[in-house]
Amino acid sequence: MNTVTISVAAAEFGRDMEQGYNTIAALLEEARNRGSQLLVLPEACLGGYLPSLGGGDETAEARQRRLDSLPPALELDGPELKRVIDMAGDTVITLGFCEKDGDTRYNAAVTLHGDGILGSYRKVHQPLGENLCYDAGDTYEAFDTPVGRMGMQICYDKGFPEAARELALDGAEIVTSISAWPTARTATVENMEDDRWKQRFDIYDRARALENQVVWVAANQAGTFGSLRFVCSAKIVGPGGEILAGTGVEPGLATATVDVEGLIGAARGGGMYNLRDRRPSVYRTITRATSWEPIHA
Repeated sequence: MNTVTISVAAAEFGRDMEQGYNTIAALLEEARNRGSQLLVLPEACLGGYLPSLGGGDETAEARQRRLDSLPPALELDGPELKRVIDMAGDTVITLGFCEKDGDTRYNAAVTLHGDGILGSYRKVHQPLGENLCYDAGDTYEAFDTPVGRMGMQICYDKGFPEAARELALDGAEIVTSISAWPTARTATVENMEDDRWKQRFDIYDRARALENQVVWVAANQAGTFGSLRFVCSAKIVGPGGEILAGTGVEPGLATATVDVEGLIGAARGGGMYNLRDRRPSVYRTITRATSWEPIHA
């Protein structure tokens, strides 16, 4: 039996690094009080996310303002992550930050505990002009931790079934999907529960867990940053697509004790074992390089 108590946060993080550390410490204390061995924090914990998402219609002035207000770029072996490692002790923590590698920046995630970094990841899929600020990663790899074999994704990655499948095929039992997922920019609604981007966020989380029969842990930013308002909706999803715990549209910490091996075994042993029953020879176009043009009405 691989029983793990997991806590996942919907919490607000901005540019103030000291406030970020304070928030991490408070969430870590609460997670420990609940007996959690794994704490999953949002994308861009250390230094905050981008204040806006731009694209082709962005003015030169707006683009420059955005580039002038990027989050601090941190190195994997730098003192900023070492400070979280020292806080972690025997708790495994996943969190997001802006990674510096020479002159290159990545939207990145790490999983760590008191002995150091267990796994790192650079975001592959970039939405809405994020590529103007970050380079893209090119690898999905699972890794071993004290709570089981894990994989990581960041935000828009969850919209791509191939990304989660790659981690599942590499043996990931727990996938942490950390986000700064905002409300829709158009057709806005008063009640966040009705927001169409919030609903997409939830559908993706449940679908990725169900189709790969893994435990899916989705953290998200809360509050606002720049022009963005975040949907919260942190959750733990079982391998049958069932939500085991969630924060809804409020900030907070969701916690569940999960028999990871038992739930995955039940999901895969019930006649539908999605990884075993794949037919890769039929999926001829999935990895073929193709040109793509949008469909115009």
